Amino acid sequence: MLNHIVIMGRLTRDPELRTTQSGVSVTSFTVAVDRDFGGRDGGEKQTDFIDCVAWRQTGEFVSKYFHKGSMIVVSGRLQSRKWQDRDGNNRTSWEITADNVYFGESRASSGGNSGSYSRDDGGYSDNSSQNSGNYGAYDSGRSSAPAPSAFAELDDGDGELPF
Repeated sequence: MLNHIVIMGRLTRDPELRTTQSGVSVTSFTVAVDRDFGGRDGGEKQTDFIDCVAWRQTGEFVSKYFHKGSMIVVSGRLQSRKWQDRDGNNRTSWEITADNVYFGESRASSGGNSGSYSRDDGGYSDNSSQNSGNYGAYDSGRSSAPAPSAFAELDDGDGELPF
């Protein structure tokens, strides 16, 4: 069976970091995700508000680097919880348990770091060397001189091509 979900949206409030009685960090947050289509009449797009939970270092990362309005990408699994309300009615809540969390916007537009935290790789990856407007561009911070080429310029002494 496969249970994998990826969402991208904005935080509706600041993440809430708590610690369990056994000392494990857990962060709860809600992501507002716009649907890709409008209503039946082509009207305004609808928004879904999706509850998420991140445990241990992933939760600490979310709490430290994200705030209300931040664009976030959450990758994880969808889980349900059954509980009873104060009146004794049975309720079911659905939430995403985050495995990986990424910044959804560049450093220049968010004012924060540009990196991600993955539960699988065991640590924070600071991609601050990325160009702020271009996610795929690498900027090592060195001089802007062109890299040496593997091609050599031909001497055009006699004006004839070598082939």
